[in-house]
Amino acid sequence: MSNAKTNGTKPATAEKSSKAAGAATWADDRLGIATMAKKQIRKVFPDHWSFMLGEIALWSFVTLLITGVFLTFWFKPSMTDVVYNGSYSQLRGLPMSEAYASTLNISFDVRGGLLLRQMHHWAAMLFIAAMLVHMMRVFLTGAFRKPRELNWLIGGVLLLLGIVEGFAGYSLPDDLLSGTGLRIADGLVKATPVLGSYMSFFMFGGEFPGDSIVSRLYTVHILLVPGLLLALIGAHMLLLVYHKHTQWPGPGRTEQNVVGYPMMPVYAAKAGGFFFIVFGTVALMGGLMTINPVWRFGPYNPAEVTAGSQPDWYMGIAEGLLRIMPGWETHLWGFTLSWNIFIPGQIAPIALLSLVLGYPFIEQWITGDKREHHLLQRPRDAPTRTAFLAAMITVYGLLWAAGGNDILAHVFHLNLNKITYFMRGGIFIIPPLVFLLAKRWAISLQRSDNDRLLHGYETGVIMRDAQGGYTERHLPISEAEAYTLTARERDHIYVASSTVDANGVAAPAARMDTLRAKLSHLWFKDYLQKPTVEELEEGHHHAEIEHEHDVPLEGHAADGHQFDGRHDIAGEELRQH
Repeated sequence: MSNAKTNGTKPATAEKSSKAAGAATWADDRLGIATMAKKQIRKVFPDHWSFMLGEIALWSFVTLLITGVFLTFWFKPSMTDVVYNGSYSQLRGLPMSEAYASTLNISFDVRGGLLLRQMHHWAAMLFIAAMLVHMMRVFLTGAFRKPRELNWLIGGVLLLLGIVEGFAGYSLPDDLLSGTGLRIADGLVKATPVLGSYMSFFMFGGEFPGDSIVSRLYTVHILLVPGLLLALIGAHMLLLVYHKHTQWPGPGRTEQNVVGYPMMPVYAAKAGGFFFIVFGTVALMGGLMTINPVWRFGPYNPAEVTAGSQPDWYMGIAEGLLRIMPGWETHLWGFTLSWNIFIPGQIAPIALLSLVLGYPFIEQWITGDKREHHLLQRPRDAPTRTAFLAAMITVYGLLWAAGGNDILAHVFHLNLNKITYFMRGGIFIIPPLVFLLAKRWAISLQRSDNDRLLHGYETGVIMRDAQGGYTERHLPISEAEAYTLTARERDHIYVASSTVDANGVAAPAARMDTLRAKLSHLWFKDYLQKPTVEELEEGHHHAEIEHEHDVPLEGHAADGHQFDGRHDIAGEELRQH
């Protein structure tokens, strides 16, 4: 009986499998899914901790989507006035908007609501911070060079959209703090020459604060910007796969290959585990660290402002610029041009972002480097680029501090006006000084690398020669380290061609050619190029002659071996060392 059942089941199972295989074959013949999938799941990704910065941004965004979907079930994007009768007794009976009342309801009456709301806010902070640090890593290592310039631009737009998304999100609760931020945004819009008042009226649906801004920001926050973010993240990942991942130089790694682990199963397992680490960290932050306690601020009232109010950290540039800008205004034909708002609120942030996003093209034009690059650079191997980023970080830090000048004055008992005057001067003086310091530091590290290549590393063994002089014994560095130090390319200063032809006629674009040559000279000024093969051989040869008859004094080598001075350099103990 059992045999009959078994024999009757096999043909049915085989028939079903055959049909499924036939359908899969039919689809693959027309779509090529299997071939494409086989290629991609075996795609190799390099393994280095710095590459996880981009993954933190990605998984933070996924966490944002998960927690955001939960919050949409209870949040009401309406500015209609209601009387609060919820669990928070200190605000009970107070008139407020439905948006603020629903935020309080999520925080105090929805099970797990406060946890998810705080997770959402912390994930937003982490998302923007991870993008910013990831872009800094890409910038420092030259990962934006050809053919990845477009991905660099996409990353910059993603950062800008993340900031817009964050601003729209923390403006939704309609509390006093977020309302103060919207009042500042209204001032920025109104500072636009000629059109400012019309733009503000259109945005708020009437005179500020109107009755439409929360519902409009809600649509932007849950639909428009997330859709753009998803599309750009998809394009970013596709270009990453198409161009192949960059990697750090090392033995066996070239511009034509990638050394690492395949997508399946190693990289996928690591990425999946990393998602749970990021999600768990955000959950701990949401459960243990209070953020944006809207119940402390109360509902928004245009006649009130929160003392010591500060925006989220990523708005520090705009806030700082607004606070230190002098009160410049111009009155023309009945119009007031508020330069003290228009320049710091609209012109300066866009100019700084454009400078950073356009940097790859500026560097490519000055250096004349049009080659493809898949090996990363160490920051010290590009001193000018490293110094530029150090200066930009200094600008950001100063403006961030300027955005909290009132807090600094209160906490440290300083004069508010003196802090403002210091920031006005420091924003023009300190970043250039940091640029020079960082560039000299990077060049000094280049010298240190060259010394290690030519003379080896310090062993801690002091030698005495026949003339009574003392030197420290050096030994050659490992082949792997030598490979890493010599993997960088030699830099070439651009030389301008003749500015006139044989007939004495000025050549086209002669001025730009001359400017490019001058900038190239300044760019590579004082750079140390890696030693040639001949220089390496000569350095090692001199080191061998120098220590040929040296005698070690009593002491300890770097590996802990003790020397008592009774063995010469040919001794077995030193040979092993």
